[in-house]
Amino acid sequence: MNQAFMEEALALARLAAKEGEAPVGAVVVKAGRIIGRGRNRRERDKNPLGHAELEALYEASRVLGGWRLSGCELYVTLEPCPMCAGAAVNARVDRVVFGAYDPKAGSVDSVVSLFSLPYNHKPEAVGGVMEEECAQLLRDFFKQLRRK
Repeated sequence: MNQAFMEEALALARLAAKEGEAPVGAVVVKAGRIIGRGRNRRERDKNPLGHAELEALYEASRVLGGWRLSGCELYVTLEPCPMCAGAAVNARVDRVVFGAYDPKAGSVDSVVSLFSLPYNHKPEAVGGVMEEECAQLLRDFFKQLRRK
C-alpha cells in the first residue's frame, strides 16, 4: 500500500515541478482511500504556507468535516519541515510516510524528530518509501533551476 499512495504523491510532485514549484506532493489516506491531495504552491500563491502537506491536510479536513484526522495517514515525497510535521501532530494524523529525507529541514528524523517530543499526539513515522524516485525528482528539478 505504501508504494501505491507514494506513487500518487509523486504524480502531484511532478505536476508541481511542471508549474515551477519545488516538486513535493502529498496525499492523505483514510481506510485505503485518498481523501486529500496537495502539492507545493508557494511560488504561485506567494505564500509561505503553500506546502503540499498543508494543502492535503486541509482538503482531508473538508472531506471529513473536521480538523481531527484520526485514522488517517499522510504520504509525502519529502520529509516534512517543522511546520508540516507540527500540522500532522495537531491534526492527529496516525502515520506519516515520506520518501526522501531532508537533511536541511526534515523534522521527522533528519534535523529533529518532532514526533519524539512530549506533544499530546505522536504520529508513527515511516521514512525512505520510494526514496530514490522522490530524491531524484528533487535533484533533477534543482539542477535544472540552477542552469537557468
